[in-house]
Amino acid sequence: MNILRLLCVAMLGAVLYGCESAPIKGIQDEIKVLFQSGKAEQDLATGIRQYENHNYTEASRNLQASLDAGLASKSDQVKAHKYLAFIHCVSARERQCRDEFRKALKIDPAFELEPAEAGHPNWGPVFRSTKGRR
Repeated sequence: MNILRLLCVAMLGAVLYGCESAPIKGIQDEIKVLFQSGKAEQDLATGIRQYENHNYTEASRNLQASLDAGLASKSDQVKAHKYLAFIHCVSARERQCRDEFRKALKIDPAFELEPAEAGHPNWGPVFRSTKGRR
């Protein structure tokens, strides 16, 4: 039965490969995670999705689990710390927010927030002050 399910998902992925709409892009991302990544990367994708749905408690748990499971790519590690920082900042935990930004910057000293992220009133100033102290 697993082979049939895998075949169906692969065929769906092939059919949807060229589509660019947001819902289809989300399905493509999910398929990519299923086929190309391990537990750490799956936890990261789940955590980001939960963050986007404002489920910060579960997002935080999965983002931390992704780091604990050993995310292979440095960019994924930075991304996990960034989202953890965002969660801490919106939860009025500035010290923990700053700590997560420090961890991200330790992995990638050139790390920058996206322009829309940098202007956020909660974490934008915390990031700028943290990066400025390095």
